Amino acid sequence: MNVSQWLQRHRRSVLFLLALLAACGVMAAFKLPVGLFPNVDFPRVVVSADAGDRPSRQMMLQVTYPLEQAVRRVPGVVDVRSTTSRGTADISVSFHWGTDMNVAAVQVNEAVTQKLPQLPPGTILSSKRMDPTVDPIIAYSLTSNTVPLTRIYDLAQFQLRPLLSSINGVGRVQVQGGEQEEYHVIVDPAKLQGDGLSLGDVERTLATGNGVQAVGKLEDRYKLLLALADSRLHGAAQIGDLVLRATPTGVVRVRDVAVVTRSTVPQWIRVTADGHNAVLLNIYQQPGGNSVQIARMVRQALASYKLPPGVKLANWYDQSTLVVASAASVRDAILIGVVLAGLVLLLFLRSLKITLIAMITVPAVLAATVVLLYALGMSFNIMTLGGMAAAVGLVIDDAIVMSEHIVRRLGAPPGDGFAISAPQGGQGNLGQPGVSLDAPPGDGFAISAPQGGQGNLGQPGVSLAAPGAVESGVSQARHSGVMHAAMEFFRPLAGSSASTVIIFVPLAFLSGVTGAFFKALALTMAAALVISFFVSWLAVPLLADRFITRRDVEKEQQREHGRLLSAFQRGYGRLLPVLLRRPALLLVGLVPLLVVGWIAYHHVGSGFMPHMDEGGFILDYRSPPGTSLTETNRLLTQVETILRQTPEVQTWSRRTGAQLGGGITEANEGDFFVRLKPPPRKPIDQVMEAVRQRIETQVPGLKIEMAQLMEDLIGDLTAVPQPVEIKIFDDNPQQLAQLADKTSAAIAKIPGIVDVKSGIKPAGDALNIRLDPTRMALQGVDAQQVQAQLATLIGGSVATQIEQGPKMVGVRVWDAPDLRQTPEDIAALPLRAPDGHVFALREVANINILTGQPEITRENLKRMAAVTARISGRDLGSTIVAVKRVIDAPNYYPEGVYTRLGGLYKQQQIAFKGLLQVLVAAVLLVFFLLLFLYERFKVALAILAMPLAALPAVFVGLWISGIELNISAMMGMTMIVGIVTEVAIFYFSEVQELQQAHPDISLDAALVQAGINRMRPIAMTTLAAILTLAPLALAIGQGSAMQQPLAVAIIAGLAVQLPLVLLLMPALFKLLGGSLSSEDNAMMTPDEATPDAHSAG
Repeated sequence: MNVSQWLQRHRRSVLFLLALLAACGVMAAFKLPVGLFPNVDFPRVVVSADAGDRPSRQMMLQVTYPLEQAVRRVPGVVDVRSTTSRGTADISVSFHWGTDMNVAAVQVNEAVTQKLPQLPPGTILSSKRMDPTVDPIIAYSLTSNTVPLTRIYDLAQFQLRPLLSSINGVGRVQVQGGEQEEYHVIVDPAKLQGDGLSLGDVERTLATGNGVQAVGKLEDRYKLLLALADSRLHGAAQIGDLVLRATPTGVVRVRDVAVVTRSTVPQWIRVTADGHNAVLLNIYQQPGGNSVQIARMVRQALASYKLPPGVKLANWYDQSTLVVASAASVRDAILIGVVLAGLVLLLFLRSLKITLIAMITVPAVLAATVVLLYALGMSFNIMTLGGMAAAVGLVIDDAIVMSEHIVRRLGAPPGDGFAISAPQGGQGNLGQPGVSLDAPPGDGFAISAPQGGQGNLGQPGVSLAAPGAVESGVSQARHSGVMHAAMEFFRPLAGSSASTVIIFVPLAFLSGVTGAFFKALALTMAAALVISFFVSWLAVPLLADRFITRRDVEKEQQREHGRLLSAFQRGYGRLLPVLLRRPALLLVGLVPLLVVGWIAYHHVGSGFMPHMDEGGFILDYRSPPGTSLTETNRLLTQVETILRQTPEVQTWSRRTGAQLGGGITEANEGDFFVRLKPPPRKPIDQVMEAVRQRIETQVPGLKIEMAQLMEDLIGDLTAVPQPVEIKIFDDNPQQLAQLADKTSAAIAKIPGIVDVKSGIKPAGDALNIRLDPTRMALQGVDAQQVQAQLATLIGGSVATQIEQGPKMVGVRVWDAPDLRQTPEDIAALPLRAPDGHVFALREVANINILTGQPEITRENLKRMAAVTARISGRDLGSTIVAVKRVIDAPNYYPEGVYTRLGGLYKQQQIAFKGLLQVLVAAVLLVFFLLLFLYERFKVALAILAMPLAALPAVFVGLWISGIELNISAMMGMTMIVGIVTEVAIFYFSEVQELQQAHPDISLDAALVQAGINRMRPIAMTTLAAILTLAPLALAIGQGSAMQQPLAVAIIAGLAVQLPLVLLLMPALFKLLGGSLSSEDNAMMTPDEATPDAHSAG
């Protein structure tokens, strides 16, 4: 029994299995996690250190440097980069891609924890792994004109936060902004002095007078009682009633020397939403969570919660909208592409049944692909969804060529060299030249060929030995013909599918951001193509065998294939022989392609990740160093006015002294997140540029930087979000600052460069209170005593906390605000010595204004300044060329100073290098596959030359469409190698079949006839693939721009594959002196591999 017979016998189980896989895919689709990005472990850990307010240089020497040395010894560390400011330090530790980050994070934590005893007392260390969950996926604002911010904060912190934290997939819920309640005990220094008391007395009284303690247990009859000594405070009145001193003449209470008020915790941040003071709820997902499901459940939970009257809840960011929009775009692209491809198939084959059979394979293959994604623990994201959309054109190609081959074989006219015969037992075979069998009477049927011709189903001259078995014999012969055509096409289908799948193998070894993101796309496409091969080889023939009737065969035999196609075939039959005789004529078409491709290559810009409209952007800002929170807020009010007047802006949120990711910054910097209205509207680039220009002209005191969230997130995950980064290394701080300012001023003049930063980030001025040891000794105090009193007088000291409901409210002992406003006020602050006498601070200290020290940035233990910039209206490649002309000028930097380029440009170079290696590896693998199939170097060279000749067309396509050469476009270039090779294999398989069927045919005649025979399927697959990719190439829908460069690159290559394969390749093959003979076959069809496959022949 051969394979075709086995498939006929088990056709129901085979089709059921494929249908079961498709059904499982539909069910798995509802269980797959959904997110914006693939779940990727970025090889980076960030260690943060907080040692209180101290000068940046002291912080670097006492904290940063020891931690740098500690983490540098961790195995696998590639780079260590630190930023040190007043009292804080961030140390970024980068590892090799592919490192087990769970182990790496533990090792980093162990290394820094071992150093903790050597750090200044009170130093707090924390660390976090960098992954796509570092930013929130959905965020809300709470505002009110009537409800105080303290109540709104309590609502968010103690009601909504627990509610949302219980949702499956939520990692954490962060509350930003608002105000927290606190009791303030504002002491009067004169009254304290008059009663002979100190600030320490007030603090000790508050701490000891508030508490509860279990003092023992006792049995009272049948009960066991716990005895509690309770002195807890419950309000301002009780705080004021506490006794500071008791004497025979009376008692001194807290209210006698201080005013107790209910106030708020002092903070130096400001959070707003749409111009109103707000509390923000930021929801973060767990790694591998379903962002769409989380967002839906968050919306349901908040909708079911009854807010207090006057409180407004608004959504200002929702990542799931972009994910859903991207999924909808992919869905629409698939549907549009399948319909257009179906029209192409219907136009060429004019058979609705065959068209439907080919089209039904697409959802079946995609559903089966989802099963594999589920099994591999992957998710629906912009990369896997884009891979499925890009694979549709290739998936339907397999079904088209198989359908066309079956139809062509069934509709072969008389004299085509094929006959249908039925051996004893009734099973027929199609495709055996000149076979004529006559079964004995009563043994079934036989179809014989008349004199001088080959037999053919339904043609005059066919004699039937058993007239009563006509219908049965015809049916069995048709079944045998369909299955034999499928088995006959196994080799070219397998070879062509392998040529496309094999190009994805090198991507498994790709690292960096490219590998992290595009491995998901490559795996999705490879899985879809492998599944497509089996569906096209098994399901399409079985469905055709079931639904194609005798009448369909007769129609195909009598049908003319269209005047246009016939005209092309006649023209081809006249043109190719001329080219085979005079191959130099091909230069007329090839040279212009190469020349235009060369010109396009030098005019196409280069970028990194594809640029897409995310529907919102981040606006980072910074006012001059040391600017107060009040003044910074005044400037930002003007920015909010600009946003309010921008018609495309829907809503925004603003953080001052804080960041979107939750970090704390200086009071003069922060960020906006601006959400735009849904399309139709102006493109986001135009909106961002208009906002930038208005802010730069109307708010000159503010430095801004703008980026879309995904670009900013990827940059943060890889350490530097800016496209341009010039790292200047120098150990001289003064010279380094001058060089950084010089470089930033120079590159700011380059067209397209915006948002330039020198990397020198000075802190605000400091009030330096220089304590004099001698003068302190004369007053009978030491530095620690003075520092403790100053901390209470200037910053306040939380002496105790009061339990109120679900929260603890602090009690802060503080000096009166009007006594600590200016440096002169600070100099006059009264201090108390242990012997009770009081003296002013100026008597033991010198007070002056100290210019703020800049942040200290180091990389691999070397001090450096990072000059950064963003790009607007220009590609990354040409911009970097202009930057290099500036910094590479002779004697631009002094001797001993060196520079390095970093930022996204560095990531681009790493990605391009990796993708170029992938392209070379793909070419070599395809060459190996061709050698395996044909065992002829000349055949392999002739075929491989076609995709290489198609590559210039890719640059032309990118140039015409105005798209940069980025990692998505380079993925498309790599895929062209396999796609064009696939079509070339179809052509050579036909040449082989013709030479096997007609051993005396000349090579030229075989090459011409093969082109005529394959012109229709190649044209069909080319048009179908172009049309299925057209929605992606046109970037229809939000999120589709991520795959637009890939689609444009593939379409550009497809546009030239027809003339390359049908004209250039035969001529090149003939020029190389190639030959194909029957013994060249390196692989047989399944039926040929079966000993009894053609026993009748």
